[in-house]
Amino acid sequence: MVRFLKSLGRDDQGATAVEYGLIVALIFLAMIGGVQTFGNTAISMWNNISTTVASVRP
Repeated sequence: MVRFLKSLGRDDQGATAVEYGLIVALIFLAMIGGVQTFGNTAISMWNNISTTVASVRP
C-alpha cells in the first residue's frame, strides 16, 4: 500500500493532461472572443448597408 501511494505521488501524467486542458480552454476562449468581435463588426456593416440602401430608395 505504501509503495502504491509513493508511486501515485510521483505520477505526473495527470498534471500534463490538466495543463493541456487549460491550454485548450484558453484557445477556446480566445476563439469565442474573436468570433464575437467579428460577428459584431459584420452586423454593424450589414446594418449600415441596409440603412444606406433604404435611404436611396424613392
